[in-house]
Amino acid sequence: MKTGNIRILLADDDKDDRFLFREALSELPFHTQLETVHDGEQLMNYLHENQGHLPDVLFLDLNMPKKNGFECLTEIKTTDGLMELPVVMFSTSYPRDAHYESDIIKTLRSIGANEYLRKPSGFAELKQAIHSILSKLEESITDKAK
Repeated sequence: MKTGNIRILLADDDKDDRFLFREALSELPFHTQLETVHDGEQLMNYLHENQGHLPDVLFLDLNMPKKNGFECLTEIKTTDGLMELPVVMFSTSYPRDAHYESDIIKTLRSIGANEYLRKPSGFAELKQAIHSILSKLEESITDKAK
């Protein structure tokens, strides 16, 4: 049985990753509305134009053209009307050394990211990761509604 209605915005320049994300969502037990954008400029334009009706969560790719995830996250978290938007950083980046990824995660959290998710290599892992994040989000949406 599907629960809740979660509005999701996915910012990712990779067409295949957007497709897989949409497919994974369709197999999860949530009612969702998914909008997608393909670069940082398009993301920020979308958010500014829809400030009165923001998504419940933004999945933001770290490496995008025009404006990267760091730049977008910084702009979101320093803009009135956007700073409360939950942001999940989403990346294919892999550690260069033992501290590389943990340093990136610390930096992203200090800017205001709510979660960091390394894009899983398999579809089942992607579904599980999205399910875990949306389950947490659904709980916070329910708590706010009370």
